[in-house]
Amino acid sequence: MTRGFWCCSQICSGSGSVWKEAPALTSVLTGLSVLSHRSPPQGPMPNEDIDWTRLDSLEKYRSYTRYVRAAEETDRKDVWWKTYRKYREEKKEAVEPVNIGLPHQRPSRKTEVKERKKVMLENKKNPEMERDDRLRTFRIPLDRVKTQWEQTNGPYHIKRLAEHYGIYKDLFPMAYFVPRVMLRVAYGEDSSTTVHYGNHLTPSQAAQAPRVHFEAEENSLWTLLLTSPDEHLLDAEQEYLHWLVGNIPGNSVSSGEELCPYISPFPARGTGFHRCIYILFKQERPVDFSSDLRSSPCYCLKQRTFRTLDFYRKHQEKITPAGLAFFQCQWDQSVSRTFHTLLNMREPVFEYDRPPVYHPPQKKYPHGQPLRYLDRYRDGAEKTYGIY
Repeated sequence: MTRGFWCCSQICSGSGSVWKEAPALTSVLTGLSVLSHRSPPQGPMPNEDIDWTRLDSLEKYRSYTRYVRAAEETDRKDVWWKTYRKYREEKKEAVEPVNIGLPHQRPSRKTEVKERKKVMLENKKNPEMERDDRLRTFRIPLDRVKTQWEQTNGPYHIKRLAEHYGIYKDLFPMAYFVPRVMLRVAYGEDSSTTVHYGNHLTPSQAAQAPRVHFEAEENSLWTLLLTSPDEHLLDAEQEYLHWLVGNIPGNSVSSGEELCPYISPFPARGTGFHRCIYILFKQERPVDFSSDLRSSPCYCLKQRTFRTLDFYRKHQEKITPAGLAFFQCQWDQSVSRTFHTLLNMREPVFEYDRPPVYHPPQKKYPHGQPLRYLDRYRDGAEKTYGIY
């Protein structure tokens, strides 16, 4: 107490350098008083309603299960303060992907039920169908089932497959489309090799341009694109354009304007499976594709460097993605001929150099080891102990 009084007296006396430091000390004391002041809570504090003087009167849990159940209910309640879970689960608002495809107008539920009842009544009146059903010889035509699937759930199933293979993520970031138009692509003279949704084809099977068919009106215009987002040798963000046909009247692909001639897939050796994607765009009106025109034949990889997103953004006011089909392929002997003969370049080969297998130092008396313990050291530089 005496020392504290002496300090105050020295400050009030105004002698020496202590008087000059008094304003700084006053500001420090003011800051401490502000820090000691607590703002009132924004809501009730936890366990505020519990009378701590009468703890014996509180309800007992009587079992560990009831305690766990009460703790879980309390943990799920919303509180006004920020909990540790809120800090961990706090995320930025996710941006929803945009649908850039054709609009779909589904018929009313009443109309669907009415048509279904009509079909059921017709089937019940058919004696042959009733007899086949009773004898368990009734056969459902798969063509009708496929047609109904394409008109109802097929586009959504194809969209899920495309999401699984990462097609929208690589070609249309933050966007997607539901393929409303069924695209049928078949290779070979007899159209025996069909492109579905992720099936495996060889580059030899896809050596020549395929036959493409889709249902379209007579006066409609379309654009067909074949690209591969996995083949580019220098930039992973770029693609190689394999085929591009624009201003297709109706479904006659041969009558369209070929902007880039067809070339077979050429996945490099050692790079695994590559995706080859067909996309069908519907045009609102004729489009000027002069900036996308390639020379024919186009055997320069630099000219075939392509990006679907840039192509769509350039013409997004006139074209809308409507159909989708894709397959996977990997290296075979025809790829070497494509690189050497058509592209006139050395074939790139990707190989993985595996490190040698590590073996711990050999023990002269290995206890608890299998009988073939010595086999791992026979071809090594270390001495092998024992013979068996």
